[in-house]
Amino acid sequence: MIDRSPRLSAIVLAPAIAAVALAGCSSTANPPGGTTTTTTTTTTSAAAASTTGSPSTTASVEIGNTLNYGSMGTTTTLDCATGKSVNVAGSDNTLTITGTCATASIGGTNNKITFDKVETRITVLGLNNTITYKDGDPKVDNLGSGNTINKGS
Repeated sequence: MIDRSPRLSAIVLAPAIAAVALAGCSSTANPPGGTTTTTTTTTTSAAAASTTGSPSTTASVEIGNTLNYGSMGTTTTLDCATGKSVNVAGSDNTLTITGTCATASIGGTNNKITFDKVETRITVLGLNNTITYKDGDPKVDNLGSGNTINKGS
C-alpha cells in the first residue's frame, strides 16, 4: 500500500499558500460599491509601519538578504541590520533606515528617507525624493527629477 498523505497535503495546502501570497496584491482604486478599503500587510517583523494622517497601504517582505518595502503616507523605521539591501517603493513616506545597507533602491515621489549607512550604491527613481545617508561612500544614481541625495548628519 502506498501512503499518499504527504502528496495530498501538498495539493491541499498549495491553494491556501497562493491565496495568502496574493492577499496583498489587490487594488483598491475602484472598489465595488464605492467604498474605500485599506489593506495593511506586514510579512516580517523588520518593518512595523505607523501611519500619519490619511489611510495607507503597506507591504513589507524580506526575500533573501533584501528588504522590500512599499507604502504610501507612512512614517516608520526599518532595519537593514548589517549588509542587507533595501528596495523602497511608494509616495509621501518618511522613513528612517538603521544599520548598514549594502545597496538601496528608491522609487516613487515625495519620500523623505534617512539612512544610517549605505555602502555600495543608492539608486533613486521618481520625483522629489529627499535621500540622506549619514555614513558610507555609495555610488549614487539619480534617475528621476527633483530628487535630492546628500551625505549628511
